[in-house]
Amino acid sequence: MSLADTVQTEKHRILKQVFGFDGFRPGQEPVVDALLRGRSVLAVMPTGAGKSLCFQVPALVKDGLTVVVSPLVALMQDQVAALQLAGVAAEAINSARPREDNVASWRRVATGEARILYMAPERLMTERMLATLAKLPVALIAIDEAHCISQWGPAFRPEYADLAQLKAHFPGVPLAALTATADEITRRDIAGKLFDGNAETFVAGFDRPNISLAVEMKRDWKKRLLEFVQRRPGESGIVYCLSRKKTEEAAGLLAAAGVHALPYHAGMDAAARNANQAAFITEPGVVIVATIAFGMGIDKPDVRYVFHTDLPGSVEAYYQEIGRAGRDGKPAEAHMLYGLDDLRMRRVFIEQEDSDDERRRREHKRLDALIAYCEAPTCRRRSLLAYFGETRDSCGNCDTCRDPVELADGTEEAQMALSAVLRTGQRFGAAHIVDVLRGSDTEKIRAAGHDQLPTFGLGAGHSREQWRSILRQMIAAGILRLDIQGYGGLQSTPAGAAVLNGETTFEYRLDALRAPSRKAKKAKLPPADLNDAETALLLHLKELRLRLAQERGVPAYVIFSDRSLEDMARRQPRTPDEFAEVHGVGAAKLRDLADPFLAAISDGADDPALAD
Repeated sequence: MSLADTVQTEKHRILKQVFGFDGFRPGQEPVVDALLRGRSVLAVMPTGAGKSLCFQVPALVKDGLTVVVSPLVALMQDQVAALQLAGVAAEAINSARPREDNVASWRRVATGEARILYMAPERLMTERMLATLAKLPVALIAIDEAHCISQWGPAFRPEYADLAQLKAHFPGVPLAALTATADEITRRDIAGKLFDGNAETFVAGFDRPNISLAVEMKRDWKKRLLEFVQRRPGESGIVYCLSRKKTEEAAGLLAAAGVHALPYHAGMDAAARNANQAAFITEPGVVIVATIAFGMGIDKPDVRYVFHTDLPGSVEAYYQEIGRAGRDGKPAEAHMLYGLDDLRMRRVFIEQEDSDDERRRREHKRLDALIAYCEAPTCRRRSLLAYFGETRDSCGNCDTCRDPVELADGTEEAQMALSAVLRTGQRFGAAHIVDVLRGSDTEKIRAAGHDQLPTFGLGAGHSREQWRSILRQMIAAGILRLDIQGYGGLQSTPAGAAVLNGETTFEYRLDALRAPSRKAKKAKLPPADLNDAETALLLHLKELRLRLAQERGVPAYVIFSDRSLEDMARRQPRTPDEFAEVHGVGAAKLRDLADPFLAAISDGADDPALAD
């Protein structure tokens, strides 16, 4: 057998015996093969596609040490716990562990006992650590959440920039950069910094078809959030808020309504923040209410929804945040509330960034793309994927597909609004323009003499909400823009001038002006192919999994995924050999976990309450 054939055989042996999988998921194997050939790779794969396996399998095939760069302590600890449970000698060295534990881990690395070492970039890129690692047989370096290295990415971290030096410190060692969030310019930036462009790039696609997408105009956010969460009792979810104050307010609102909701933001005491994150990861049915400080690397597979109470900062940030839902492949929801005030705040944030003009220009463009997504009159998923360079037909799993929008000719309304903006000097915000159009008798209007304008009262036939929606859509269409330096005043654009002069037309969405539907939420159903007895056994197995996870202090999915438990409920194995055939059962889990699960399956078969 040739060396190449041996490597291929070993790859599949490890996949089955260590991780318990019969085959690779789509997109994984080409990345694995490139790394095994000694090539550096940039892999862009959707959240939940199994990026970690792409470097974990080569790490166990290759001789030597694999160093994994990870941005968050929680992410490191979860991945190391999962690997150790699978029988892999993996270690992490980080600031959250006692010094003696870090020293013990390093000894296992230095003696060759450990095959995989997780570290943060700050700890790796010190002269002392680089010099010490250079004396060890480093075979592979993997960089998780690689978009953090790019100044054009949605989560740039300056400490990641030093990773560009790795190719000089470890010549000949393949580098694997993995991310779920990188548009074309970010991919080019990562490749240029890490590889000098000398790497294979794999883009496995961005579509997450199991996530239902919906956006609605923000009205009473508290009422809408409460309605949404209460219609999904017992489900794990993430609620994102723009500020720490709103995070606490939303968590309190949900908790007062009987929801197990916990806050998470950077202003909290570290111990309380970590405790809330641990509860979310390990306990069922917890809703975490967070700022964007929460989420990167959170690998909880059964998050059933992500709810944004405010507009995210970019399409990439939005995609990354909704990607935390439905990682088990089952149906999940991404729901966003979006309003004109969100646009103003986001523009202000960009202008207040400590960055150069070019970066601010790009960030405004990124926000423009997100606004276009929010205002999409056709398939929302098609709009989202188009941003990442993918095309697809209508998805049938977004609000605009399920309930197609009705468009109306709004050219006359746009001309009224543009006239009001121009005649008031292009320095007033949306609220004042709406008052002018509706003919409101306010002190501000009288003081400015705007009740004498020819446009005063021309739009009285539309409600205040209707005009706010029309103005928002005009901004999305590029007919109006928000003057951030002028504190949010509305201004006309060249496209606006064309509409005002009758050279082009404007259409707007009527559905955005109506109250959102309140369709009944379907009850959560077990897998369709399980009978009643198998479904009862599945619940029994989930209780056992939770108990074992709590005893070990790890997330439940580290013990077994839902898919593995469902496979057990179907197969109902009675012997270790039969248990070994269950999805996700590798050699270590067969050794350590077969007995309690086989006993539970046997008890279930003998229990009249769990049997036919």
